[in-house]
Amino acid sequence: MAGLDDLFAQIPTSDIAGKLGVDESEVNNAVQLLVPVLVGGVHQSAQDPDNASAIESEASSHAARGLLDTGVNVEHVDENQGQQAIARIFGGNDTSQVAAALSGSGAGNADLIQKLLPILAPIVLAYIGKQMTQKGGPAPAEEKASGGALNEVLGSILSGMSGSRNKSLGGVLGDVLGSKAGDILGGLFGRK
Repeated sequence: MAGLDDLFAQIPTSDIAGKLGVDESEVNNAVQLLVPVLVGGVHQSAQDPDNASAIESEASSHAARGLLDTGVNVEHVDENQGQQAIARIFGGNDTSQVAAALSGSGAGNADLIQKLLPILAPIVLAYIGKQMTQKGGPAPAEEKASGGALNEVLGSILSGMSGSRNKSLGGVLGDVLGSKAGDILGGLFGRK
């Protein structure tokens, strides 16, 4: 079953810290906020059927590359694709804009966030794609209009997000996506 803890377990924070030359605890703290923000951003973006189709295809493509099959090797993460994914997930905002919006949220400094986002996005998308595949492959045509397998996987991941650490997620996403999206996501996580 798709879940946030399972997704966190896929992320090699020690390897990422080594690659970026920063303390692992800094990376771990940032990952704890950025991964839910990425999943929430994917969920919000997938509410548009055209975006849902593109994200589903991108997630399936990342999963097909086998990024998660034997444990994530940070050197095999395509950061250029990560940059493109960030723009798709966050409504055209580039990594520096997203990092600037998130830097005041406790995720770390903007420079660290800007370096982490294009590494984390392909891992998150590969995880989502792998979960969709385990649910029986791409959604049938009649399910695509509602997001089908993608929304099912995202719902499963997001359903595990409760408690005080995630109550501010709607506010964080509001900073990145705009207040309407933040309000919607805040409602999903119990914040009104």
